[in-house]
Amino acid sequence: MSLESEIDLPGGAVLPGALPETLRAELVAFRRDLHMHPELGHQEFRTTAAIKERLEQAGLRPRVLSGGTGLICDIGTDGEAGTDAALLALRADIDALPIPDMKADCAYRSTVPDRAHACGHDVHTTVVLGAGLVLAELHRQGLLPRPVRLVFQPAEEVLPGGANEVIEDGGLDGVGRILAVHCDPRVDAGRIGLRQGPITSACDRLEIALDGPGGHTARPHLTTDLVTAAARVVTDVPALVGRRVDSRSGLAVTWGRVESGHAPNVIPQHAELSGTVRCLDLETWRQAPDVVVAAIDEVANLHRAKSEITYVRGVPPVVNEAGATELLRDAMTARRGADAVEGTEQSLGGEDFSWYLERVPGAMARLGVRPPGERTVRDLHQGNFDVDEHAITVGVELFTAAALLDALR
Repeated sequence: MSLESEIDLPGGAVLPGALPETLRAELVAFRRDLHMHPELGHQEFRTTAAIKERLEQAGLRPRVLSGGTGLICDIGTDGEAGTDAALLALRADIDALPIPDMKADCAYRSTVPDRAHACGHDVHTTVVLGAGLVLAELHRQGLLPRPVRLVFQPAEEVLPGGANEVIEDGGLDGVGRILAVHCDPRVDAGRIGLRQGPITSACDRLEIALDGPGGHTARPHLTTDLVTAAARVVTDVPALVGRRVDSRSGLAVTWGRVESGHAPNVIPQHAELSGTVRCLDLETWRQAPDVVVAAIDEVANLHRAKSEITYVRGVPPVVNEAGATELLRDAMTARRGADAVEGTEQSLGGEDFSWYLERVPGAMARLGVRPPGERTVRDLHQGNFDVDEHAITVGVELFTAAALLDALR
């Protein structure tokens, strides 16, 4: 692999590690293969095997996680434990979504019914793989100043996320900083979006069962009237929650499912509600279960309904550390100039990359994947989602630059 292409830096220094054309073409093919064979969380056996095989071809020694999917791979440690240098970790998520691929006339459309890489995890995986291959070559040439760990994480889409499995398997042992990218269809390919501080929202899940005596709709006063009780939970709980925390925290309860009853003249004995709890602020997120559960109980009791609440802890906000954010900014500036970096707003989407940041400093960048000039946004988690594959080159070179510049900090 030739790494002769270099980037001029101020003072005449050069930054090696630009992506060779032959590897670029290979990575595009690798991404398309993953796109055609999407696998859900904890089922990513083919994906894991493909990553492992390519890393081993490069002379690396990846380790599959104890759950059987996902893997980690160190570069620059020569497989020796106890290295004094803190590792820079590069994280990718490898799972797909349980939705059909709706792209028409696409040669690499998903071959698996009701499965699609509609969140860009195939791109994330390919970017970290490509960066690993370039960094391994730099290490062989004596140009990698400090060791790097590649983290290919399973089950990001499964609350509370596969990040905790990586951590339990020692994936952060010896890591001093961790970086990631996430595809953003609202940012042009060739650019990244950055934000210091919170860049995603916390996200938890709610499951509620309401029960009480049913009866005839002619005599609601003799029943619990669960339909009304459920309706009041739907409307009143979000309002109550919004008045019990600082409104700047953005704590919001939103419902996705309400089910009750089977006949128009029968008041049912059972109702079910499902929804999400999202929050922009880390400290408020820690208080959220108590606040939300108390509000649900109050409204249910007011309508004489017995409530059973399952509050599933999801993920905290991703909070980008200042130093790691600047590292990504400097890396992108070195590769493509300061104009290739734009600010980005905080997203209400959840991301389990946050669990890593609870333990080590790090940051996530928005990787632009929109073809420049295209007005139609192929949004995340939709069956027609696709990317401008130039983003793969951008992501690889961003990470290789970050790995080289990190040693200067």
